[in-house]
Amino acid sequence: MGTLYLVATPIGNLEDITQRAIRTLRDVGCIAAEDTRHTRKLLEHYQIETPLVSYHEHSKGRRIERILSDLEDGDVALVSDAGTPGLSDPGYRLVRAVLNAGHTVSPIPGPSAPIAALVASGLPTDTYIYLGYLPRKNSERRKVLENLADATRTLILFEVPHRLQRALDDMITVFGADRPVAICRELTKLHEEILRGSLQEVREHFDNVEPRGEFTLVIGGAPKGERWATDKVRAAAARRLAGGSSPSQVAREIALESGWSRREVYQLITEEK
Repeated sequence: MGTLYLVATPIGNLEDITQRAIRTLRDVGCIAAEDTRHTRKLLEHYQIETPLVSYHEHSKGRRIERILSDLEDGDVALVSDAGTPGLSDPGYRLVRAVLNAGHTVSPIPGPSAPIAALVASGLPTDTYIYLGYLPRKNSERRKVLENLADATRTLILFEVPHRLQRALDDMITVFGADRPVAICRELTKLHEEILRGSLQEVREHFDNVEPRGEFTLVIGGAPKGERWATDKVRAAAARRLAGGSSPSQVAREIALESGWSRREVYQLITEEK
Protein backbone atom coordinates (compact mmCIF):
# COMPACT_ATOMS: atom_id res chain seq x y z
CA MET A 1 0.00 0.00 0.00
CA GLY A 2 1.41 3.35 -1.00
CA THR A 3 1.53 6.68 0.78
CA LEU A 4 0.02 9.92 -0.45
CA TYR A 5 2.39 12.75 0.45
CA LEU A 6 0.90 16.25 0.75
CA VAL A 7 3.85 18.36 -0.36
CA ALA A 8 3.85 22.10 0.34
CA THR A 9 5.45 24.10 -2.49
CA PRO A 10 6.55 27.76 -2.73
CA ILE A 11 3.88 30.47 -2.79
CA GLY A 12 6.15 32.71 -4.82
CA ASN A 13 9.86 32.48 -4.12
CA LEU A 14 11.19 29.17 -5.48
CA GLU A 15 13.76 28.99 -2.68
CA ASP A 16 10.96 28.45 -0.14
CA ILE A 17 10.91 24.67 -0.36
CA THR A 18 12.31 22.13 2.07
CA GLN A 19 14.96 19.53 1.28
CA ARG A 20 12.51 16.84 2.34
CA ALA A 21 9.93 18.15 -0.14
CA ILE A 22 12.47 18.04 -2.98
CA ARG A 23 13.55 14.50 -2.05
CA THR A 24 9.94 13.33 -1.82
CA LEU A 25 9.05 14.78 -5.21
CA ARG A 26 12.01 12.92 -6.69
CA ASP A 27 11.27 9.60 -4.98
CA VAL A 28 7.51 9.14 -5.54
CA GLY A 29 6.11 7.29 -8.52
CA CYS A 30 4.10 10.27 -9.75
CA ILE A 31 3.02 13.77 -8.76
CA ALA A 32 -0.63 14.87 -8.85
CA ALA A 33 -0.70 18.60 -9.60
CA GLU A 34 -3.46 21.19 -9.71
CA ASP A 35 -1.87 22.74 -12.83
CA THR A 36 0.82 20.59 -14.46
CA ARG A 37 2.19 23.56 -16.42
CA HIS A 38 2.74 25.54 -13.25
CA THR A 39 4.26 22.62 -11.34
CA ARG A 40 6.53 21.68 -14.25
CA LYS A 41 8.37 24.99 -13.84
CA LEU A 42 9.16 24.08 -10.23
CA LEU A 43 10.28 20.57 -11.19
CA GLU A 44 12.50 21.89 -13.96
CA HIS A 45 14.08 24.38 -11.57
CA TYR A 46 15.10 21.54 -9.23
CA GLN A 47 15.76 19.02 -12.03
CA ILE A 48 13.02 16.67 -10.88
CA GLU A 49 11.86 14.25 -13.59
CA THR A 50 8.97 12.50 -11.81
CA PRO A 51 5.88 12.02 -14.06
CA LEU A 52 3.02 14.48 -13.59
CA VAL A 53 -0.73 13.85 -13.64
CA SER A 54 -3.38 16.54 -13.32
CA TYR A 55 -5.78 16.70 -10.39
CA HIS A 56 -8.03 19.75 -10.25
CA GLU A 57 -11.60 20.83 -9.60
CA HIS A 58 -12.94 19.62 -12.96
CA SER A 59 -11.11 16.29 -13.21
CA LYS A 60 -11.15 15.04 -9.63
CA GLY A 61 -13.72 12.27 -10.17
CA ARG A 62 -11.77 10.57 -12.96
CA ARG A 63 -8.37 11.22 -11.47
CA ILE A 64 -9.10 9.87 -8.01
CA GLU A 65 -9.45 6.37 -9.42
CA ARG A 66 -6.21 6.77 -11.36
CA ILE A 67 -4.34 7.99 -8.28
CA LEU A 68 -5.77 5.20 -6.11
CA SER A 69 -4.51 2.75 -8.71
CA ASP A 70 -1.06 4.35 -8.66
CA LEU A 71 -0.98 4.04 -4.87
CA GLU A 72 -1.36 0.29 -5.19
CA ASP A 73 2.05 0.24 -6.87
CA GLY A 74 3.89 2.95 -4.90
CA ASP A 75 3.85 6.43 -3.42
CA VAL A 76 2.22 9.55 -4.88
CA ALA A 77 2.75 13.25 -4.07
CA LEU A 78 -0.03 15.82 -4.19
CA VAL A 79 0.85 19.48 -4.80
CA SER A 80 -1.23 22.60 -5.38
CA ASP A 81 -0.31 25.56 -7.55
CA ALA A 82 1.27 27.17 -4.50
CA GLY A 83 1.46 26.50 -0.78
CA THR A 84 -0.02 23.60 1.13
CA PRO A 85 -2.34 21.26 -0.82
CA GLY A 86 -5.80 20.72 0.61
CA LEU A 87 -6.37 24.37 1.59
CA SER A 88 -8.90 26.07 -0.72
CA ASP A 89 -8.42 23.43 -3.41
CA PRO A 90 -10.00 20.00 -4.13
CA GLY A 91 -7.17 18.13 -2.41
CA TYR A 92 -9.23 17.22 0.66
CA ARG A 93 -11.52 15.03 -1.50
CA LEU A 94 -8.53 13.02 -2.65
CA VAL A 95 -7.25 12.73 0.93
CA ARG A 96 -10.64 11.39 2.05
CA ALA A 97 -10.73 8.84 -0.80
CA VAL A 98 -7.16 7.71 -0.10
CA LEU A 99 -7.88 7.22 3.61
CA ASN A 100 -11.09 5.33 2.85
CA ALA A 101 -9.11 3.02 0.57
CA GLY A 102 -6.77 2.16 3.44
CA HIS A 103 -3.69 4.04 2.27
CA THR A 104 -1.46 6.30 4.38
CA VAL A 105 -1.53 10.11 4.08
CA SER A 106 1.55 12.02 5.22
CA PRO A 107 2.09 15.82 5.19
CA ILE A 108 5.35 17.41 4.07
CA PRO A 109 4.90 20.85 5.69
CA GLY A 110 6.14 24.09 4.26
CA PRO A 111 4.83 27.38 2.80
CA SER A 112 1.26 28.46 3.53
CA ALA A 113 -0.08 31.87 2.50
CA PRO A 114 -2.65 32.13 5.34
CA ILE A 115 -0.06 31.44 8.03
CA ALA A 116 2.56 33.69 6.42
CA ALA A 117 0.04 36.55 6.29
CA LEU A 118 -1.17 35.94 9.84
CA VAL A 119 2.24 36.04 11.51
CA ALA A 120 3.23 39.18 9.58
CA SER A 121 -0.06 41.00 10.14
CA GLY A 122 0.63 42.31 13.63
CA LEU A 123 -2.80 41.01 14.71
CA PRO A 124 -3.47 38.34 17.37
CA THR A 125 -2.29 34.89 16.30
CA ASP A 126 -3.40 32.77 19.27
CA THR A 127 -6.77 31.90 17.74
CA TYR A 128 -8.12 32.55 14.26
CA ILE A 129 -10.72 31.55 11.65
CA TYR A 130 -9.63 30.67 8.12
CA LEU A 131 -12.34 31.41 5.54
CA GLY A 132 -10.67 30.67 2.22
CA TYR A 133 -12.33 32.70 -0.55
CA LEU A 134 -15.47 34.71 0.21
CA PRO A 135 -18.55 33.98 -1.97
CA ARG A 136 -18.70 35.79 -5.29
CA LYS A 137 -22.30 36.95 -4.96
CA ASN A 138 -22.77 40.12 -2.94
CA SER A 139 -25.68 38.80 -0.87
CA GLU A 140 -23.88 35.55 0.01
CA ARG A 141 -20.69 37.40 0.89
CA ARG A 142 -22.57 39.80 3.13
CA LYS A 143 -24.28 36.90 4.91
CA VAL A 144 -20.95 35.20 5.65
CA LEU A 145 -19.55 38.42 7.08
CA GLU A 146 -22.66 39.10 9.17
CA ASN A 147 -22.34 35.66 10.75
CA LEU A 148 -18.82 36.63 11.83
CA ALA A 149 -19.58 40.16 13.02
CA ASP A 150 -19.23 39.27 16.69
CA ALA A 151 -16.40 36.75 16.34
CA THR A 152 -13.48 37.83 18.51
CA ARG A 153 -10.96 35.63 16.68
CA THR A 154 -8.72 36.95 13.91
CA LEU A 155 -10.10 36.27 10.42
CA ILE A 156 -8.00 35.14 7.43
CA LEU A 157 -9.29 35.04 3.87
CA PHE A 158 -8.31 35.26 0.22
CA GLU A 159 -9.71 37.73 -2.29
CA VAL A 160 -9.17 38.35 -5.99
CA PRO A 161 -8.34 41.85 -7.31
CA HIS A 162 -11.61 42.56 -9.12
CA ARG A 163 -13.69 41.81 -6.00
CA LEU A 164 -11.41 43.31 -3.36
CA GLN A 165 -13.02 46.75 -3.17
CA ARG A 166 -16.58 45.39 -2.97
CA ALA A 167 -15.50 42.98 -0.25
CA LEU A 168 -13.91 45.81 1.73
CA ASP A 169 -17.09 47.87 1.37
CA ASP A 170 -19.10 45.00 2.84
CA MET A 171 -16.62 44.58 5.69
CA ILE A 172 -16.86 48.27 6.57
CA THR A 173 -20.65 47.98 6.63
CA VAL A 174 -20.69 44.84 8.76
CA PHE A 175 -17.57 45.16 10.95
CA GLY A 176 -17.23 48.95 11.14
CA ALA A 177 -14.70 51.27 9.52
CA ASP A 178 -12.23 51.11 12.42
CA ARG A 179 -11.69 47.32 12.42
CA PRO A 180 -7.94 46.65 11.93
CA VAL A 181 -6.78 44.75 8.85
CA ALA A 182 -3.58 43.70 7.11
CA ILE A 183 -3.78 43.17 3.36
CA CYS A 184 -0.93 41.06 2.05
CA ARG A 185 -0.15 41.14 -1.66
CA GLU A 186 2.21 38.89 -3.62
CA LEU A 187 3.74 37.34 -0.50
CA THR A 188 7.38 36.18 -0.92
CA LYS A 189 7.47 37.60 -4.45
CA LEU A 190 9.45 40.54 -5.81
CA HIS A 191 6.61 43.02 -5.29
CA GLU A 192 5.51 41.79 -1.86
CA GLU A 193 3.45 44.39 -0.01
CA ILE A 194 1.69 44.36 3.37
CA LEU A 195 -0.74 47.20 3.95
CA ARG A 196 -1.81 47.64 7.59
CA GLY A 197 -4.47 49.98 8.94
CA SER A 198 -8.20 50.25 9.48
CA LEU A 199 -10.69 48.93 6.96
CA GLN A 200 -11.52 52.50 5.99
CA GLU A 201 -7.87 53.42 5.47
CA VAL A 202 -7.08 50.47 3.24
CA ARG A 203 -10.32 50.97 1.29
CA GLU A 204 -9.31 54.56 0.56
CA HIS A 205 -5.89 53.31 -0.55
CA PHE A 206 -7.51 51.22 -3.27
CA ASP A 207 -9.51 54.21 -4.48
CA ASN A 208 -6.18 55.50 -5.77
CA VAL A 209 -4.29 52.25 -6.44
CA GLU A 210 -5.65 49.54 -8.72
CA PRO A 211 -5.70 46.14 -6.93
CA ARG A 212 -3.29 43.74 -8.60
CA GLY A 213 -1.85 40.38 -7.63
CA GLU A 214 -2.92 37.78 -5.11
CA PHE A 215 -4.41 39.07 -1.84
CA THR A 216 -4.55 37.52 1.61
CA LEU A 217 -6.52 39.54 4.18
CA VAL A 218 -6.06 39.29 7.94
CA ILE A 219 -8.83 41.06 9.88
CA GLY A 220 -8.90 41.76 13.58
CA GLY A 221 -11.68 40.13 15.59
CA ALA A 222 -14.50 41.97 17.30
CA PRO A 223 -13.34 43.91 20.37
CA LYS A 224 -13.53 41.92 23.59
CA GLY A 225 -15.52 43.70 26.28
CA GLU A 226 -16.23 42.53 29.80
CA ARG A 227 -18.14 39.27 29.49
CA TRP A 228 -21.58 39.38 31.08
CA ALA A 229 -22.56 36.90 33.73
CA THR A 230 -25.04 34.22 32.64
CA ASP A 231 -27.85 35.66 34.76
CA LYS A 232 -27.40 39.07 33.13
CA VAL A 233 -27.66 37.53 29.67
CA ARG A 234 -30.79 35.60 30.68
CA ALA A 235 -32.43 38.73 32.03
CA ALA A 236 -31.56 40.83 28.99
CA ALA A 237 -32.83 38.13 26.65
CA ALA A 238 -36.09 37.76 28.57
CA ARG A 239 -36.79 41.50 28.41
CA ARG A 240 -36.16 41.71 24.68
CA LEU A 241 -38.14 38.59 23.87
CA ALA A 242 -41.02 39.97 25.89
CA GLY A 243 -40.78 43.13 23.80
CA GLY A 244 -41.45 41.16 20.65
CA SER A 245 -37.95 40.63 19.26
CA SER A 246 -37.15 37.28 17.66
CA PRO A 247 -34.62 34.92 19.29
CA SER A 248 -32.14 35.42 16.45
CA GLN A 249 -32.40 39.20 16.70
CA VAL A 250 -31.99 39.09 20.48
CA ALA A 251 -28.96 36.80 20.16
CA ARG A 252 -27.30 39.19 17.73
CA GLU A 253 -28.00 42.30 19.81
CA ILE A 254 -26.80 40.79 23.09
CA ALA A 255 -23.72 39.26 21.49
CA LEU A 256 -22.58 42.71 20.40
CA GLU A 257 -22.84 44.00 24.00
CA SER A 258 -22.05 41.06 26.25
CA GLY A 259 -18.81 39.44 25.12
CA TRP A 260 -20.79 36.26 24.35
CA SER A 261 -20.94 34.83 20.83
CA ARG A 262 -24.24 34.93 19.01
CA ARG A 263 -24.36 31.13 19.04
CA GLU A 264 -23.87 31.02 22.82
CA VAL A 265 -26.67 33.52 23.42
CA TYR A 266 -29.03 31.74 21.05
CA GLN A 267 -28.30 28.39 22.70
CA LEU A 268 -29.05 29.89 26.13
CA ILE A 269 -32.35 31.27 24.81
CA THR A 270 -33.42 27.93 23.37
CA GLU A 271 -32.46 26.11 26.57
CA GLU A 272 -34.61 28.52 28.57
CA LYS A 273 -37.58 27.61 26.43
